[in-house]
Amino acid sequence: MLQNVIEEVCAPRLNASKCNVTGKNPTRERFEQVFLANYTRVVSVLRRIVGDHARAEDLANEVFLRLYRQPMPTDAIENVPGWLYRTATNLGIDALRASARRYRYEKAAARTEIKESFAESALDQSLRLETQERVRAVLAELQPVQAQLLLLRMSGHSYKELAEMLDLEIGTIGTRLVRAEAAFEERYVELYGREEKL
Repeated sequence: MLQNVIEEVCAPRLNASKCNVTGKNPTRERFEQVFLANYTRVVSVLRRIVGDHARAEDLANEVFLRLYRQPMPTDAIENVPGWLYRTATNLGIDALRASARRYRYEKAAARTEIKESFAESALDQSLRLETQERVRAVLAELQPVQAQLLLLRMSGHSYKELAEMLDLEIGTIGTRLVRAEAAFEERYVELYGREEKL
């Protein structure tokens, strides 16, 4: 696969090297020349990298959009096709990495879901749902700021994010969280006793 990509990049460029998009605001005519001279080859390179023609076209469009929106680096003005292929290759590799990460996350999530579904009996599921209902009931009785703090913190937000979201001083977040946890535990014990772990 890599050999195919290298051959495609090194293939003779029809009149592409004569097309030059220079300056911060390239004219539409120059851009169209560069686009027409290079689009097919850029798509071909990307198709060989990502293995999907539709995805390759999307990435090629991103390459040319970057060319149109951004002034080219001074060292790349003389070699527009080289800049295009380098940008396309970088985008293609990034797409492969993102796809691989997504695949790993989805696979891990599927394994966890299967494992949990087999491991959890009907009794376990019933107890879990009952606990969730109890937690929701206790949260509903807390002060709104306390409930929000607990929910957002359990969702993985940092102290800084909590302060920004709830419009609080960052220095008070730790104390407020401790108080919210204490209020939650106290109310939970009042309603349901200490037989369960919180």
